[in-house]
Amino acid sequence: MKKLVGVVASALVALIVWQVVITTTSLPRFILPGPGLVGQTLWENRLLLTEHALITISEVVAGLVLGACIGAFSAVFLASSLVARTLIGPIFVFSQAIPVFALAPILTLWFGYGLGSKVAMALLIIYFPVTSSFFDALMRTNRDWLDLARIMGGSPMHIMWHIRIPAALPGLASGLRLAAVYAPIGAIIGEWVGASKGLGYLMLLANGRAKTDLMFAALIVLALFTIILHASVNKLANKVVD
Repeated sequence: MKKLVGVVASALVALIVWQVVITTTSLPRFILPGPGLVGQTLWENRLLLTEHALITISEVVAGLVLGACIGAFSAVFLASSLVARTLIGPIFVFSQAIPVFALAPILTLWFGYGLGSKVAMALLIIYFPVTSSFFDALMRTNRDWLDLARIMGGSPMHIMWHIRIPAALPGLASGLRLAAVYAPIGAIIGEWVGASKGLGYLMLLANGRAKTDLMFAALIVLALFTIILHASVNKLANKVVD
């Protein structure tokens, strides 16, 4: 309840500051529309915004689920194999030297302007945080636990499944929390590069037609979705850790 009150209070402060800026600077609407105008646009274009938001949400959720699963599997694979860490580890680190945003045009070329390229973009942008966080946690398992398990005859697979993975779940949870914030960024970048639907596409369309109020409305919808997604993933992560 206190969290909700804090969020509402922060939102009210932001709206007041926004309105004060509009009032004191007399900025034209096409530069910075007021909160009242944006709210009106939200209501009048609710069906349009909902249609495009559903596309972006599906891209983000698909990318988040696939990225989390592949990232978790990769972390376990790297942690369980010295050969994999030796051969694949450097490639994994080197891949992060390539800006993910620069891959968006290539992904669009490969997967087209549909859902695939946006899901791939969201997947790529969250893959490293999930893999890195979970892998680090797997490699920091309490050595006393591992030694005791080996003395008792535990196989590497049993030790991984029954000791290392449960102990590393907080690390996975941290990676998922980051992924929930980053996944919408990947989908929106993908839509900016090439799309015919989605909130990112709608923002570009509104910007090109100088409909700044609609652009802000789409941005607010995206922000609200990201907050809800992060809160949902955080709640799920806490349950997994507990």
